[in-house]
Amino acid sequence: MHPIFAVGDIHGQLAQFHHALDRIAGDPEAGAPVVFLGDFVDRGPDSRAVIEALMQGQAEGRNWICLMGNHDRFFLRYLDDPFYEDPQTRNPHVYTDRPIGGDKTLESYGVDADPRRDPREIHAEAVAAVPQAHRDWLAALPRFHETEQQIFVHAGIRPGIPLHQQSEDDLIWIRGAFLNDTRDHGRLVVHGHTAIDVPQLYPNRLNMDGGAGYGRPLYPALLLGRDVFLLGSHGRVRL
Repeated sequence: MHPIFAVGDIHGQLAQFHHALDRIAGDPEAGAPVVFLGDFVDRGPDSRAVIEALMQGQAEGRNWICLMGNHDRFFLRYLDDPFYEDPQTRNPHVYTDRPIGGDKTLESYGVDADPRRDPREIHAEAVAAVPQAHRDWLAALPRFHETEQQIFVHAGIRPGIPLHQQSEDDLIWIRGAFLNDTRDHGRLVVHGHTAIDVPQLYPNRLNMDGGAGYGRPLYPALLLGRDVFLLGSHGRVRL
């Protein structure tokens, strides 16, 4: 049984990110792989610094797997088109609208995203401000990571479809068809995307999005097969 850590949606919360790393570093299994489940940007104040920290950790040889989330893809597509609206959103939104939180990401790059400004001017500044290395790193993020006992993915999977045949939209956006399905998927599906108050284990999946994007703590978890332990201030707590 190979230990592996998981960290849910960071959403630009740099202090919470470092807090989670400290908790992992204090665990006896420190050094095992860490899977970050995507949504590194938007809503929180430090998206640029979060991306830089993840890139630096990987460059230094840390065993970190960083997956693409829907907000990460939205950021990339915004940089190509200031008026892009992802059809997967509940209501049509462009990236800088408040529900998406892209304005906070742009501000972390020094761009004034005031909605009273011409969106074309904001976009031009964003394209100039975001390093190409950040765009390349985001574009290359894998959509899932699998082990013998777990499937790690940002949003979930469409039940009944083999993993390698899943659509990208489902992997980074799916909710109801996955969340409401109680069948076993053969392996524990570890995901984020749907914010709850604290990470929660279900019979067939583990939701790691504890709502850091809304100011709640970012709890890392240790997985030993299907056994899951949240890492808190007093060590492991079994879910």
